[in-house]
Amino acid sequence: MLITRTSVLSGKERSLEVNVTPDQIREWENGVLIQIAMPNLTDSEREFIKTGITDEEWKTLDIE
Repeated sequence: MLITRTSVLSGKERSLEVNVTPDQIREWENGVLIQIAMPNLTDSEREFIKTGITDEEWKTLDIE
């Protein structure tokens, strides 16, 4: 499923193909923890769904 999100860090809109079903998305939207609703996804994929932040964007941050 193609998921489109706007990054909470940069405001950039991006899309990512994720192996998730509409039922899983609906469960999460209805309050099920994302790791329970979508156990098949990687941490990065779940982060993207929640915040729109990609791995590449995390790497560009200058966090000390």
